[in-house]
Amino acid sequence: MPLPAAPVLHTVHLVGAGPGDPELLTLKALRVLRQATVILVDDLVGEQVLACALEGLDPAPRIVPVGKRGGCESTPQAFIEKLLVREALAGEKVVRLKGGDPLVFGRAGEEIAALRQAGIPVEVVNGITAGLAAVNALGTGWTDRRHAQGVMLVTGHPQTGGAGPDWDAIGAAAASGLTLVIYMGVTQAPRLVEQLLPRLGPDWPAAAVQAASTPGQRQVRATLGTLVDTLAREQLGSPAVLVLGRVLEAAALAQWAAQAAPASQAQASA
Repeated sequence: MPLPAAPVLHTVHLVGAGPGDPELLTLKALRVLRQATVILVDDLVGEQVLACALEGLDPAPRIVPVGKRGGCESTPQAFIEKLLVREALAGEKVVRLKGGDPLVFGRAGEEIAALRQAGIPVEVVNGITAGLAAVNALGTGWTDRRHAQGVMLVTGHPQTGGAGPDWDAIGAAAASGLTLVIYMGVTQAPRLVEQLLPRLGPDWPAAAVQAASTPGQRQVRATLGTLVDTLAREQLGSPAVLVLGRVLEAAALAQWAAQAAPASQAQASA
């Protein structure tokens, strides 16, 4: 009697769901999701993203929630990696769906290493990261040729037992002309502000965007010196991104110019 054939080994896809707006999902991500038989989904993936991506699909893939959110009880990373390997070796078409982009604070490197060690092919499908959606909501960008010659993406949520980022060095880089985009930094804002103030000063432009690109989006503008009080007063919480830098001044000037233009045009035609 012949032995049963081994399951076909499919490529595992680590897919970026984007910041939450279903229309920001890439065409490649949509195709991969609709071909999947199992989808491991993070907490930060918007419900509308999956609903839109899988609309009308029959049979629908099996959805496995594997929540990971800073400050909350999370599915252990080692368990997620074992689950990815197990499902792939069973012949499933596996998608690991993450909020934003898998390569931006998404632990993609750990999952790629685990899959490759098991001999499983893996591919990353990029998504729009929340930090980019956040500056878009603020009417600016990461860079500006006059005000910001680069951008630095930093996590405000250090690994348990880890030292965390060197905020003095980060502050010096921001002062030199880099926009500072801080993920998972709202709950750590008092500590971050305290360590950045010596380098940047209390008047440094600051902002925060919660749930960028979604119907629940909220944003506030402040300065580094008023940021903590502003977050508390406006009750902004996770998921949110902090943005620090002169690009925010450029955006404010552009907004003022746009508002002033109609009045100037009206006076000229009078």
